[in-house]
Amino acid sequence: MSTYTPDSLVGWDPASALGEPGEFPFTRGIHPTMHRGRLWTMRQYAGFGTATESNQRYRYLLSQGVSGLSVAFDLPTQMGYDSDHALAAGEVGRVGVAIDSIEDMAALFDGIPLDRVSTSMTINATAIILLSLYVAVRAPAGARRSGAQGAVGHDPERHPEGVRRPRHLHLPSPPVASSGHRHLRLL
Repeated sequence: MSTYTPDSLVGWDPASALGEPGEFPFTRGIHPTMHRGRLWTMRQYAGFGTATESNQRYRYLLSQGVSGLSVAFDLPTQMGYDSDHALAAGEVGRVGVAIDSIEDMAALFDGIPLDRVSTSMTINATAIILLSLYVAVRAPAGARRSGAQGAVGHDPERHPEGVRRPRHLHLPSPPVASSGHRHLRLL
């Protein structure tokens, strides 16, 4: 067992190794005052049935103090199937919300202040499609792209759906092993 002393830090530059709070490399937190100045986002992973049914649940959660949404998508949406596809039979809306179109995405977030609510979407193969639909419905709602907050999860190794409902077999490779949650920052 080693004991660290000031001699252990010879040549170590705290300015480059630690940085300032709220600045790259974010080792001291993502906000300058961390959670003293901005409380953490509280989310509940939710989504079921139709976009309208899930919207009602989201509005209820927001009225109860939740400060962000974490969207649960059904298996057909995760796999890129429309709800009327033969392979989607029996799975539509069962353990997440079914999203087949921009109209569904608009119904999902209807009346929700997307300029103030952080949104997380845990999704893999269809992540870019659903993120694009989300960006498209934010614009008419008056939410600036630069104000978007949240995350898009795209990590088939971490995502629990692969364990509970195996969809495919893939062998880990460097791109897969290094994938992970990407924080949503729209310019």
